This record gives sequence, structure tokens and C-alpha cells, in this order.
Amino acid sequence: MASRESDQLAKVFAAARERYTNQTLGLDTIRDISDAMADRVGKEPEGVTYAEVDAGGVPALWCIPDGCDDESVLLWNHAGGTVVFSMYSDRKVAGHLATAAGIRALALDFRRSPENRFPAQQDDVEAAYRWLLSQGYRPDRIAAGGHSVGGNFAVSLAIRLRDQGMPLPGAILSVSAWYDIELKNPTLKTHAQTDKVLSIASLSVFRESWLAGTGTKHNDPRVNMLYADLAGLPPINIYFGAHEVLVGEIREFAERAKAAGVDASLHGVPGGQHLFLLGAGRVPETDAAITEMGEWLRAKLERSV
Repeated sequence: MASRESDQLAKVFAAARERYTNQTLGLDTIRDISDAMADRVGKEPEGVTYAEVDAGGVPALWCIPDGCDDESVLLWNHAGGTVVFSMYSDRKVAGHLATAAGIRALALDFRRSPENRFPAQQDDVEAAYRWLLSQGYRPDRIAAGGHSVGGNFAVSLAIRLRDQGMPLPGAILSVSAWYDIELKNPTLKTHAQTDKVLSIASLSVFRESWLAGTGTKHNDPRVNMLYADLAGLPPINIYFGAHEVLVGEIREFAERAKAAGVDASLHGVPGGQHLFLLGAGRVPETDAAITEMGEWLRAKLERSV
């Protein structure tokens, strides 16, 4: 049974969805609603300093816990289907994760769609990674992470780097990731009543905003991680909320990663919604998962020290 706090988070998500799916609202208003909701549900992490930075041409936000390891970093990609949210809406999530891991986090503000379509977002993520390397960070001390579409970008970054012969990050943290742009997994329907954030309709809008007019097919391995070659990727830690519509494709991705020889682990959060990470500091299930993620990141990034 989910905690009272988890149930309350689901109610907040449901109320926000009722507002941002109102067809009479413009994109700017929808973005404001989404940002306000994200700021409301999470608790500010203690002892974290924030500083804006230009990360190779990409706006970004350092999240620096007191006394953290300055030589390791989590490169964090926010949620929002490439349309909503920002580095500010994910500030608290990144701060809690950084605190749990005892490292810095760099939350990216990659370009959003429909103003900027594919591959602008992935280009920004790669540019920020290359910037970290130019700042002296060792690749094996960098973890690529993100949730929702940001979880997709964490994986696609490693694939792009591998295909270019570039050094790969030491680990990937992929949470509630949107991997399947074809929208074909059965849990999109079987979990439609329990997921208070996503639906086939909203995912279709995100997909259109991101890919329309680019000539990119929905099974293109550059955007659809269920078609990507996963061989040679670094260890991947995969989390999902048990109530979200993406459960099926997340499980399928984990199976494909393991079949490709990747050190992949899969964890479900009981009663968890899509975007369950936004409840950091207030929802026990979220905090327990973040503690686990932090321990995993610490172990993977310190193993080569």
C-alpha cells in the first residue's frame, strides 16, 4: 500500500493534469502550470548551493551539496517531453540526488520543442558533456541521468558518444524513462487509470512537438531506445513508478540492455507515479529510492578512484 504522502502526490498530479490539458490554454500558461506544480510538490534539499553556468553554450544549474566530492558529477536531464519543465523545475530533484550521492549535479536547460525540434535537445546534452570534459572532469567520474524524456537522453548520450569513439560516462541513471516513441506497449492502456500524469494523448502531443517535420521515424534508434544498439554502454540503473503507463517499455528496455551485455538493474517504486521523483523530501517512497540511487552512483563513480 502506498503512503499517504504518495497518494497526495498523485492527487496533485491529477489536478495539474486537468488544468494543463485544457485546450484553451496557451503553451506559456501550460509551462507556468507545470513549473508551479513541480515547485510545490518537492522539498528544498538542505545544504545545497545553486549556481547558474554556461555549459558549452547550454544554460545549466550547478547543484552543489555541502562537503560533496567535487571530482564527480551527475549530468541531469529534466522531464517534460521536451515541451515543459526546465532546469529550475528539476532543481530540487537534482539537489536531493546530488546530496544522496555526495557529488555535484549539473541540471541542464536543453532547448525545448516545438520551438526547437530533434536533434536540438540531444545536441545540447552532448555539448554539456563535452564541456564537463573540458573542465577537467574524468569521463568515468561523470554519470548521465534524467527522468521521463530526460532518462531517454541519458541513454542516447552514451550511444552517441560510443558511436563517435568518445569516452563514455561512468554510469547512467535512467528514471521513469520514455523510451518507446512508437507508443505501442500495452501498459499505455492497462495503466491509464493509475497514471495521473501521462496518457497516450499527452505523449502523442509531446512526440509531435519534438519530431514533426524532421523526417524522423518513430522507430528511429536515435530517439527510440527500444531499437537502439545498447552494446558497450556503461552500467545502467533503471527506476520506474509502479502506476505509470511507461512500465512496460521500461521493463522491455531493461531486458534489451541485459541481453546486450550491459550491467543493468531494474527497480520499481510501489505506488509510484510518473514523475515520482518530484516528491523528493516529502514522499517516503521517493526518498527511499533516491537513497538507493545515491548509493549506486557513489559506488559506480568511486570504483576507479
